[in-house]
Amino acid sequence: MRRKTNTPVYLLTAIFLIASLLSGCNSAPGDSGKTDAPASSEPDVSKFLVAVEEEPDTVDFQCTSIHYTVAQNVFDRLVEMENNAHGSAVVLPSLAKEWEISDDGMTYTFHLREGVTFSNGSPLTASDVLYTFTRLLTHPDSCNQDIVDVIAGASKIEAGETDKLEGFEVLGDLDFSITLDQPFAAFLPCLSMPGASIMDEETTIEAGDRFGKTPEWTVGTGSFILWKWNDEGMLLKANKSCWNGAPKCEGVDLRFMSDAGEIEALFEKGGLDILDLDGLGSVADKYLSDDSYKDRLFRAHPVGITYIALNESIEPLDDVSVRKALQMALDRQALLDSSLNGRGELEQGIFPHGLSGYNENLPEIPYDPDGAVALLSEAGYEDGFEMTISVKSTVSSWEKSMMEEVASMWEKIGVTAKVEVIDESEWMKMRKSGEIACYEATWTADFNDPDNFIYTFFGNKDNTVNRSLCYPKEDIMKRVTDARAIKDKDERIKEYRDLEQTIIQDDAAWIPLFSRIRFYVKGERLDGIKASWNGSVKNNYRNMTIKLEDK
Repeated sequence: MRRKTNTPVYLLTAIFLIASLLSGCNSAPGDSGKTDAPASSEPDVSKFLVAVEEEPDTVDFQCTSIHYTVAQNVFDRLVEMENNAHGSAVVLPSLAKEWEISDDGMTYTFHLREGVTFSNGSPLTASDVLYTFTRLLTHPDSCNQDIVDVIAGASKIEAGETDKLEGFEVLGDLDFSITLDQPFAAFLPCLSMPGASIMDEETTIEAGDRFGKTPEWTVGTGSFILWKWNDEGMLLKANKSCWNGAPKCEGVDLRFMSDAGEIEALFEKGGLDILDLDGLGSVADKYLSDDSYKDRLFRAHPVGITYIALNESIEPLDDVSVRKALQMALDRQALLDSSLNGRGELEQGIFPHGLSGYNENLPEIPYDPDGAVALLSEAGYEDGFEMTISVKSTVSSWEKSMMEEVASMWEKIGVTAKVEVIDESEWMKMRKSGEIACYEATWTADFNDPDNFIYTFFGNKDNTVNRSLCYPKEDIMKRVTDARAIKDKDERIKEYRDLEQTIIQDDAAWIPLFSRIRFYVKGERLDGIKASWNGSVKNNYRNMTIKLEDK
């Protein structure tokens, strides 16, 4: 017997923002991709939603773990996640209209929707899915292999021993099966991750390294088309032939802006459709306390965690007493208050509020500077030591200020920490190679399962090195991997909680800070803003609308 999952067609819920003109936004350089689709007239950019975006180095979702706006809006996945009426995250059909799962949990048979095409007119087939997953495992810059590395034969194709993915069988143009190495309870949720977005095989092969960097070669099935990209921003125009129906707006104008003052000024002038208060510091109080904005305030609690990474391959961070001292020296509530005016919840481990498996009984990491000094002394660092905090150039102003405050707190226990700002591309390169000693980042859930957090950071050597944690305990990493195969949900959650306590509380492998409560102020012409299951308002824009003045 097979269990058959055949839920109603999933219309992607929308999420974000904005409108106006991206002045001087010219076509990206490069050859034009092949297309049999008729050429469309130039859209009126003044009718686009306008949003602020962090400038990416690439939008190749297989090779980034932070730049997913294009993946979420220009591409689709086999399945998606959304909250049901009870507030629980569930897996729903997307490009796959239905699937069956074998009784042993090892084989998934998928059936793609009929008539789905990429924005260049090419039909979606099972071969495109096979190509996507094979590329995910073999691309030299891939950082999301763990989405599909449970497929039988994945390790052999990653190692270059074969060019065929053993566990993937094409059964027809629209049908295929995937067999796993072992049962993995979170496999379907994994396939909803941005990194599992489906590519057009022919176009992507021909694009080579232009995919993810040149609009003409970055082709998906999603609600929007990556149309233009230059130093000022990106334009996404509506894909009116999308299988899921045309989006409700003409397009999205994504501005590359980082200066909080400039962003707020643009919003006040009516040139920005949504203002994220997260990066405004104390200026945000104006919008939170002024009653004239209360009807335009939108609150979201993303399922994510802001943390400080500590590299255990670098002395003296390889000493657990030193790492515990760094944990205990931080007044994390003070950091939250000064950085985000207290808008958030302190976290004690790996799994944040709102995530399946969150443990509200996890012991609190104490703020104890005297205890921290004692630990350093016991470890042989009674005179302290020097270290570097690496901050990427694109972080928000509050993050940089917070890490300077972190350095000040560590100074009080004798640790001299230098805050060094590094160009984002170089920062990413160093982080992936395991070279950064200490940095701050935020991880937001891609799917609602603890595996998305604990395996991503501590599931194997590659994962922990890629994020410059360099966690050395192979027995713990094996337990994290083995937990993926536990079928009983309660048993699996118990194992994850035990592992969380070991990794964070006992080994002090990183410093959990807080999850953020985010507030946005929407412009007067914006409608349809809604948070997705993980608290994000940035997953896609398809249901966002703007009210245009009559001309």
